[in-house]
Amino acid sequence: MPKNKTHSGTSKRFKITGSGKVLHERANKRHYLEHKPSTKTRALTGTAQLAPGDTKKIKKLLGK
Repeated sequence: MPKNKTHSGTSKRFKITGSGKVLHERANKRHYLEHKPSTKTRALTGTAQLAPGDTKKIKKLLGK
């Protein structure tokens, strides 16, 4: 049987914790930052937990 390959784009964007939650970086923090308030850019730092409805598809793409 051939092995299943993980989706390389998904593996770069998502991380699975030990308990099985899916984490992702927040959007809108890459460019045009001088037009955005500092409060917004600070709120976008760090990782966030993925919505429960999307976790099933992401885990399938990652082969978990």
